[in-house]
Amino acid sequence: MDKRYHIVTYGCQMNVHDSERIAGMLSELGYSSCDSMEEADVVVFNTCCIRENAENHAYGNIGMLKKLKSAKRDMIIAVGGCMPQQIGKADILHKKFPYVDVIFGTHNLNKLKDYILEKQSGKKSVIEIFDSEGEIVEGEHPLRTSYPNAWINITYGCNNFCSYCIVPYVRGRERSRRSENVIEEARSLVSDGYKELTLLGQNVNSYANGSDDIRFPALLEKIAAIDGKFRLRFMTSHPKDFSEELAKAIASDRKICHCVHLPVQSGSDRILKAMNRKYTSADYLKKIEILKKYVPDCAVTTDLIVGFPGETDEDFKATLNLVKEVGYSSAFTFVYSKREGTVAAKMPDQVPEEVCKERIIELVALVNSLTREHSAKYVGKTCEILCEGYDDKRGLFLGRDEYGRMGYFASEKNIIGEFVNMFVEEANGVSLMGKIV
Repeated sequence: MDKRYHIVTYGCQMNVHDSERIAGMLSELGYSSCDSMEEADVVVFNTCCIRENAENHAYGNIGMLKKLKSAKRDMIIAVGGCMPQQIGKADILHKKFPYVDVIFGTHNLNKLKDYILEKQSGKKSVIEIFDSEGEIVEGEHPLRTSYPNAWINITYGCNNFCSYCIVPYVRGRERSRRSENVIEEARSLVSDGYKELTLLGQNVNSYANGSDDIRFPALLEKIAAIDGKFRLRFMTSHPKDFSEELAKAIASDRKICHCVHLPVQSGSDRILKAMNRKYTSADYLKKIEILKKYVPDCAVTTDLIVGFPGETDEDFKATLNLVKEVGYSSAFTFVYSKREGTVAAKMPDQVPEEVCKERIIELVALVNSLTREHSAKYVGKTCEILCEGYDDKRGLFLGRDEYGRMGYFASEKNIIGEFVNMFVEEANGVSLMGKIV
């Protein structure tokens, strides 16, 4: 009888890649993927605790499995990732959901295969959370699910300790993989036919700091030098470490996408200081100026938080003004989410919910207007799209250009994984509609 698994993933692209690692381990144990928890013999929740919504969704979905677990006694339920890594959270999970069989954290994700085997051997439950980060594990075999895109971790953890962020507490201090291992993984992926590689880290700009290895701009250049046609992206890029050297590296090879995600979070210097971001709005705009000097056509995207503790109307207006000045291609917008264990959680002057709602509505409207302006410039022009998939509802293929715009188009044959030239006939927000030429 086939053994099947189902993974529920919350959070960012780093978690998506962690789920690919989990899928690889389960595949080595003889399991194959299935589309629903009801069909699965093993269900893994790969959790995120960056925002309260993700944590609440995880709790809700884990709770829904109580009846299913009663009906399928041999089913193994595992909960891992950032949420259990928080101090005391593994015990809370175990008490709240005693039918969960395996609980593990971010630092020991690579041991999940062992935990599944322990459970199968008769152990009632397996709960293990490592306090220390341990060594970076190489030689894993993730089961990649995002063809033609592939994710490559180059760093783990974070040293920045932004006052609102739980990441350093649940993913540990920053550690970098050796460049030779990253380059070899990239070379292997290109050889296997992957057409877009994204280098991942909480702060890719600080890659290899304090070591004898090459720095991030040199790593980009070495990967871009690999033979073959592919695109190279990276995220996330911290403004305080963004350098002229990096801007030059982006301009040095057309394989490196002219699209940079540079999270500003706020346009107010007072709020940036309270966030412990280590730059001012003027510093940030200087980085944008440097980037545009070497990569004039670069599409810049960002993250923005409204409602940070103590944010005034003037602070919020400063954010709006910065957004207008930069003219972002698109942006991820968030209402501040209080995370226990962070410095900001203890700050006074938490902004009322109704004020946060008003501000996020105004910010989203501004960002959407900029997005529409950028998209409108595509109409009547031809752009190169990497076909990533097929939209069943629209009956169209889809893919992105190097600047991150999503294009939809018809094709008589399956062209997923191919580069195509699309003539843009219509723009709708962040999406482009066109035809292959």
